[in-house]
Amino acid sequence: MSYKMMDVPRSERPRERFLKQGVSSLTNQDLLSIILKNGTKGQNVQEVALLLLETFGGVDKLSNMSIVNLSKIKGIGPVKAMELLCCLELGKRIYLNSNTEVGVVLDHPEAIYKNMRYLFYGKKQEYFYCLYLNQKQQLIERKLLFMGTINRSVVHPREVFKEAYLASASSIVCVHNHPSNDLHPSREDLNFTNSLVEIGKIQGIPIADHLIIGETGYYSFYENHNIIH
Repeated sequence: MSYKMMDVPRSERPRERFLKQGVSSLTNQDLLSIILKNGTKGQNVQEVALLLLETFGGVDKLSNMSIVNLSKIKGIGPVKAMELLCCLELGKRIYLNSNTEVGVVLDHPEAIYKNMRYLFYGKKQEYFYCLYLNQKQQLIERKLLFMGTINRSVVHPREVFKEAYLASASSIVCVHNHPSNDLHPSREDLNFTNSLVEIGKIQGIPIADHLIIGETGYYSFYENHNIIH
């Protein structure tokens, strides 16, 4: 049986607790309730928020939302769907900017993976990035060089090294995703990486590593001896 928010003691309502105890005191359901603002006929806003979480399987799955599947949830129309997606995108951008700041040390595949994995979260196409590092293996610049289809990524080596010269980089790390979550490099991945490594030797700007990132982990060409320094 549904209940109205006015029946909830004022001190227990999400907005009042926000003002009294701060945003960190709120549950995921509370946060969504504030963003959604109101419920619908027969459901208060907290019930709509709970339904949203249950439908997608928890807060960590919300990045997979789209306007289409959001609109299937009772109490969420196109406007609320857009507001939710904008909140998620803003949070993602803040997180990425704070975790891939210029100067961060990326001297190990695990560090690269932890800093870059959220770039690819929920992506259905391949995205190819290059990370340009200085002599201390600190990030100078990150560049998205290509967005491809779900199973093919083509980047010209010229673009990779042009950006390296512009950034005065000492080395390059390539990072791309496999939306299929199969972390094994394709023949195309191997050939392309080998060509970049050879060009890097000639240009004096080595390819330090190439990571393939999936939802559950990564594959490092360096760790698997596909790149020999």
